[in-house]
Amino acid sequence: MNTLEAMAARYSYRGTYQNTPVPREHLMKIMEAGCAAPSGCNLQTTSFIAVDDPETLARLHALLRKPVGITAPAMICVLSQKLPSYHGRYYHVQDYGAAIENILLAITDLGYASCWVEGYVTDEHAIGRKMADILHVPEEYDLVAYLPVGIPAEEGPRVKKKPLTDRAWFNAFRKTQ
Repeated sequence: MNTLEAMAARYSYRGTYQNTPVPREHLMKIMEAGCAAPSGCNLQTTSFIAVDDPETLARLHALLRKPVGITAPAMICVLSQKLPSYHGRYYHVQDYGAAIENILLAITDLGYASCWVEGYVTDEHAIGRKMADILHVPEEYDLVAYLPVGIPAEEGPRVKKKPLTDRAWFNAFRKTQ
């Protein structure tokens, strides 16, 4: 699969997963893809923890109020550090957004499915910090998202995208009614 094919094939999978382990060499490739993402001022503020130990997965899943990914045999936890650039700006959100997209494309390319789970991890319930504590993540890192990884048990629904003509133009903004 080439990059454009992976982009077209990728979707957010919220169903159940087959009970087939994800080989560690695949998890390494997935994390390498995340590390290859661009980073504002090259601060490289994003890090990852691949979780494939069933006991650790069970402890993490016990914290989750939503069932997204709880049957996946592996999970990538995304860590972020809010570090200022040389001119005082912060790019950690852009950094982990780019890294997650690279990871999602690698997951798709390797034949797995996933879903970017973030808002519910970073909301007022502080589930990300609770997950980070299980994984022994130092306080200077925030666990900002997790991505279940596995073979889908069934084909998931695809969302309908707006037409390209409603979202992309040449030379000027041209919103049609």
